[in-house]
Amino acid sequence: MPTFKLDGREIPFEPGESIIKAAWRQGIEIPHYCWHPGLSAPANCRMCLVEIKPAPNQRPVMLDIVELDRATGEYKPVQKPKLMPACQMPAVEGQEVFSDSSQHVKEARSHVQEFLLLNHPVDCPICDQAGECKLQDYWLEHQGTQKRMRDEPIHKPKGVVFGPTIVYDGERCVMCTRCIRFMEEVAKDPVLEMRERGNLNEIFVAEGRKLDGNYTFMVEHVCPVGALTTQDFRFKARVWFLRSAKSVCQGCATGCNAYLDYDPRYNKAHRYRPRDNEAVNKFWMCDPGMLSYKRAHEGRITEARVGQKSRATKEALAEVKKLLGDVAPEHVAFVLGAQASLEDNWSLLALASKMGSSRLYWTGAPAGASDDILISADKSSNQKGVLALAPNAKPYSVLLDDVRGGVVTHVVALGSATPAAGADDASTLGMLRALVAIAAHDDGALTAIAHVVLPACSWAEAPGTYVNKDGLRQLSDKALEPIGASKPGWEQVAAVAKQLGHDLGIKRVKEIRAAWLGTEAAAHASPAEQ
Repeated sequence: MPTFKLDGREIPFEPGESIIKAAWRQGIEIPHYCWHPGLSAPANCRMCLVEIKPAPNQRPVMLDIVELDRATGEYKPVQKPKLMPACQMPAVEGQEVFSDSSQHVKEARSHVQEFLLLNHPVDCPICDQAGECKLQDYWLEHQGTQKRMRDEPIHKPKGVVFGPTIVYDGERCVMCTRCIRFMEEVAKDPVLEMRERGNLNEIFVAEGRKLDGNYTFMVEHVCPVGALTTQDFRFKARVWFLRSAKSVCQGCATGCNAYLDYDPRYNKAHRYRPRDNEAVNKFWMCDPGMLSYKRAHEGRITEARVGQKSRATKEALAEVKKLLGDVAPEHVAFVLGAQASLEDNWSLLALASKMGSSRLYWTGAPAGASDDILISADKSSNQKGVLALAPNAKPYSVLLDDVRGGVVTHVVALGSATPAAGADDASTLGMLRALVAIAAHDDGALTAIAHVVLPACSWAEAPGTYVNKDGLRQLSDKALEPIGASKPGWEQVAAVAKQLGHDLGIKRVKEIRAAWLGTEAAAHASPAEQ
């Protein structure tokens, strides 16, 4: 792979990559506002200027300037190298680039910062971007001087409602045009544009339109300053109080990588942010996915139930023993949940094996809308993983047929959602002698009809593994503490097993993962290895 030198460090690059992107891939940040790895590079902020040493056979590009000689107090003509934007200059084999090590670059960054802040309001105490603002960070790192302009700053529109999700503050905008380029290049809806010139520039929405659709939250995410804010997060929390956990979006089978930001003081999730993964979601998330963090709290089951009455978990487990203790295994069905983690589903499979039942089914959320950007019609986050774990599991419709035929009389189900929610389905489930549901959310027929409900943790409260529509296995970390009496799904399954006289032999998530990896290895082993 070809390389170039950046401040003396060898940087590998792919042919055609810009200097800034090659450095970014190596974890080196060249300061920037307008550049984004997933968007085109307009080179309009000039913050990423670097000094490039010409090759031996090239003539250096120099600028004639005048500079104050402090010894004599007179201005003298001098030359300095012309700085180039790293976002548009392609990396070249063997070239030398100077960024932090160049005094010319340091001066240029300081001047760019000062110009950007000439008319910028000093409203950091009330700005939602405070604590994660590039202007703040770069002022400290590359300028650090007081404002010299004493004229009245240019005033622009504030609190402009762009649509149902986004509010715009023109005075904070640095005209990086990231929002414009995202809507045009990624969302394929060029609804934003820039008008006026110079320091009168501002972003506006096309006449007769509003900023809506499935990707509006991303314009706030790509904004490097506080110009764009979401109605959902606006004035809700200060980022320095939040912690972040690596998560996997549960909105559909795409499995977008995300950060779940939460306040540990109140055990409350506040937002989702995209987590870069170029193999899955690149740098983006859709609006429904970014709002799905709310399911960490909404529609939750936090107490055990027997019938429709809340009970202590111990009482509910005792009821499970009464319902399932003396039932013939061939009449007990186990329903895997396509919205639950692999760990939870593996534990239910282990219980089915212990009880001697081979009646395996699976259920998930109803299909929904899709697009060719990120959104999948499959609204279950782990359907592919469930079918890989239990390839012989039958769909929910077959379960209903078997219940009507009297083949299945007792069910242990993981999750609540079902592909359909018709009256016929509810009446069919009502024919069961016992239905035990282990679920985090009360949003489907399985918990509505259940004789016993055991509260499971949501994906935000327990580590879990999910397989997306492309078969990519992804880990989601724990963020929140379990709410109410909820416990990880696999732990509730193990408790049910214990009540029925079985020991699944698992006490930690890593033991489950080791067990299924061993199972997978055995399934793919040659006859000689077996």
